[in-house]
Amino acid sequence: MTWLRSLVFFLWFIILSVVVHIVFLPALIMPRRAAVLAARSWCAGVLWGLKRIARLDYEIRGLLPPPGSLIASKHMSMWDTVALFYVLGDPVFVLKRELMRVPFYGWYAKRVGMIAIDRSAAGAALRSMTRAAARALSARLSIIVFPEGTRRKPGAPPAYKPGIAALYHHLDVACVPVAHNSGLFWTGPAGFIKKRGRIVLHFLPPIARGLKRQDFMHTLEERIESATAELVGEGQALLERQQ
Repeated sequence: MTWLRSLVFFLWFIILSVVVHIVFLPALIMPRRAAVLAARSWCAGVLWGLKRIARLDYEIRGLLPPPGSLIASKHMSMWDTVALFYVLGDPVFVLKRELMRVPFYGWYAKRVGMIAIDRSAAGAALRSMTRAAARALSARLSIIVFPEGTRRKPGAPPAYKPGIAALYHHLDVACVPVAHNSGLFWTGPAGFIKKRGRIVLHFLPPIARGLKRQDFMHTLEERIESATAELVGEGQALLERQQ
């Protein structure tokens, strides 16, 4: 039963989080790679629990972008951050500053080098984000941005923000769009329900550098939204067959 598997996974998630965060506490004062190992261990445990307990697996389509890439992904659930970090090995996310204040999570996020932004600071936040992103790229770390800024349910109207265009322009790099259908399977109040099935994570062809801002935003939204719509349709068909 879906609710029972979801409950057991929730208990696994809590136990895993407590154990990993405590066991790896020394990583917070060690070289950065120790904190990355902690984060990857936690992500691996979450994905293992989804597969073995909730019977929710995933597949990857397209080519994984090389280190030092700018990546713009659809955001539907917490699964997105877990899977992208694990699959890409050692990326950094652009996230809201409030998350850095969360005990344990924020400590590790800061040590790994996540790029925190203050959404109320407008231009200053944009400049700070660009400088931090440039440093990450120079260290061959990929940067992951959720261009809509927050989670969107499957089928919700797109709401792309200009921050990704600023990074694309100032960093002068190609951008890899990413589509998926995680919101169909990681769902319910507070994301409690985990439906069995297979999430598809699709890395789309890169958008070449040098496009004008408006052209870039149009291309990015069109590619992500059209691919997402296809994956959502595919996922819905899978869920219907399982009923």
